[in-house]
Amino acid sequence: MPGLNILFNYEKQWFADDAKAALSVTAVALPVAIAYAQLTGVNAVVGLYSCVLPMIIYALFGTSKQLIVGPDAATCAVIAAVVTPLAAGDSVKHWQLVITMTAMTGFWCVIASRFKLGVLADFLSKPILMGLLNGVAITIIVSQFSKIFGFTFDEKYLLERLGGVPAYISQAHVPTLLMALFTVSVYFVMKRLKPTFPASMFAIALGAISVWFFNLGQFDVKTIGIVDGGLPLFQAPEFNVGIIRELVMPALNLAIVSFVSMMLTARSFAAKNSYDIDADKEFMALGMANFASALSQGFAVSGADSRTAVNDANGGKTQLVSIMAAIIIAIIAIFLTAPLEYIPSAALGVVLIIASVHLLDLKAVWRLRLKDRQAFYLTLVTLLAVLFIGVIPGITLAVLLGLFQFIRTVMRPTDNILGVDINGTVRSLDTSDKAKAVDGIFIYRFNSPLTYFNSSFFKRRLLEQYARQKEDIDCVIIDAVPCFTHLDLSVMAMLADLDIIFRKRGVRLEIAGRKRQLLAWFAKAEIKSGIEGIYVHSDLYLALRKNQRQHNAAQKELSDETTNEQEYTNEAIIAL
Repeated sequence: MPGLNILFNYEKQWFADDAKAALSVTAVALPVAIAYAQLTGVNAVVGLYSCVLPMIIYALFGTSKQLIVGPDAATCAVIAAVVTPLAAGDSVKHWQLVITMTAMTGFWCVIASRFKLGVLADFLSKPILMGLLNGVAITIIVSQFSKIFGFTFDEKYLLERLGGVPAYISQAHVPTLLMALFTVSVYFVMKRLKPTFPASMFAIALGAISVWFFNLGQFDVKTIGIVDGGLPLFQAPEFNVGIIRELVMPALNLAIVSFVSMMLTARSFAAKNSYDIDADKEFMALGMANFASALSQGFAVSGADSRTAVNDANGGKTQLVSIMAAIIIAIIAIFLTAPLEYIPSAALGVVLIIASVHLLDLKAVWRLRLKDRQAFYLTLVTLLAVLFIGVIPGITLAVLLGLFQFIRTVMRPTDNILGVDINGTVRSLDTSDKAKAVDGIFIYRFNSPLTYFNSSFFKRRLLEQYARQKEDIDCVIIDAVPCFTHLDLSVMAMLADLDIIFRKRGVRLEIAGRKRQLLAWFAKAEIKSGIEGIYVHSDLYLALRKNQRQHNAAQKELSDETTNEQEYTNEAIIAL
């Protein structure tokens, strides 16, 4: 528990800033948690449960000092997309499926941490994650139209819903729409007058007061209804265990997306405040936070960028902010839930739309078109997949795109032909002519780890580049550092074939770098080394020096032979 070290060495002067930040985080977290509970399809108090224990657990297990965990728009949208069809309208079953999926997400995170898979933070590239979050944001915005206008969508998918919007708007419930407009007005007025105040909380609170004071229920203005507070009671799932199979892959997708999103937030604030975070421990922290949420009957959580930003802006120094905010939310969830029943659904819809708008960054997507066309296409495909085929298939496609992008890079990497500049430094040969090829030596670098699925490409590229050389080549040297990273018998067999090919052409095949590893691998693969096979040097400069000495010696021997022949010819002429 890395957080314990900070808490045990806590400095008194930090407390004032942490207390102020905790109050601000609570003010932002309360309305968002209730709104995300509605998005997930569970009771409002579940959103509060999803804040308390996860925030405390992350404070103990996490390595970020500013990160606040809690309900997240993308996470809740994923859960709702998976669980709603399986629950088939049964609210109890829906809640239990949400809890089960949350626990499974925590399980995947802990397993990933155990196998040190924190590198998955870099697995989903920024363009893919950008497309995913924009797609989820648009999906949430459209889904909340029903709460704002007072109707219910009959369609399941986004395109069908968009197609039916004109007909639905004609059925709009005027009092509900007026409540939504009132909430929007309060929100933006508060943002204008007091930018640092929690505008969402004020907007929802005034909406609830209006419902209670003016008895707006008589006008069919829907509210979230009775909220049963108190301590959460653990319930064992009562649905068919076979349904769990339907949750395995979605939970894995959710774990990856939640972790990548959380790490983007955690790393940005860690860099801003000049400290480092441990990706593997963050995976463990996220897993334990999700276990805690499931144990307290809550839903999956992730890093909350908006609440983290509020924490940092108010000077939060340590994770004591999370603990204090969690205690305040726990008191509300246990003792003060009665006023929550007056919160209008339209106000929650407005809060969700505002939160989703902050996720939208379509300008950044369009700018990618000029910066990196390939990244732009990846973002666009992911965005359209989420919109057209759904959140879960879109996330699956995003993960596959990230995998295929990596495989494509590894399978077909760049390569270089190397030479030496006037200072004796090895560098790539290019149009600048700063480096020149070494006489009689061809130096090749392959910019990717060699493995079974790119060894044939390596062989083809090496022979192609060798064939383009106009001068006679006595020796081919392969730079081993970037490409020979692990033992692969397919790669060893390919090297043996190359050695035979070059020997038939009277060319030596040599490898520079990783000498100890390569000799051990050659022994396992039964490949000869040294004079009888492939010679392995400690590094590229030693290989060049040895070959240049041999080349110079050969040139000197040839020069001596030429001189001797010339002297013999001169003597013969004199004798004649």
